[in-house]
Amino acid sequence: MCPLPPFDHDGLLPAGDYELDFQGLRESFLVTGAGGKSPTWDAPWREFLVNNLQIMTEQLWTAGVTEVFADGSFVEEKDHPNDIDGYFVCSLQALASGELTRKLNLLDPHKIWTWDPRSRQAHRGYPKKQLPMWHRYRVELYPHVAGFLSGIRDPNGHELEFPSAFRQSRRDGKPRGIIKLKPGASP
Repeated sequence: MCPLPPFDHDGLLPAGDYELDFQGLRESFLVTGAGGKSPTWDAPWREFLVNNLQIMTEQLWTAGVTEVFADGSFVEEKDHPNDIDGYFVCSLQALASGELTRKLNLLDPHKIWTWDPRSRQAHRGYPKKQLPMWHRYRVELYPHVAGFLSGIRDPNGHELEFPSAFRQSRRDGKPRGIIKLKPGASP
């Protein structure tokens, strides 16, 4: 397991895929802020987000998904990120049949697994409506099927697949790193 490099001069995790288990993620500067310059780094909030990410990721692993990635403003030098964003790799059959969603909702007591735009609801102070998973866990994980586009565009307006879209800053399109979650130690 290679150590995470520090944020670059733009406040981004340098481009690359960094494989971490949840214990390693909790101990990393992404949560602790160790070595950071900000006295307002919100480590308790970041740990809360990681705990919720772990709940959702373990549900995905139990349902047979093996590749889960996390990023968003969580991998940026932002004291208090709003949430954690990410994606997971799945088959078109599992997604289109509804089988994956069914399995996941059997595992989650809050039945939050859906990507139906009609399920989005407003949240005070946020301009866009959020999915049920965001309201419950402040984490949004999207399914990725190879060849399908994400709805996220690059600076030139080209729509990207999740692997490309999530490896760039939404703010300015600069490349950034991503965390690949792996099974390991629990708290």
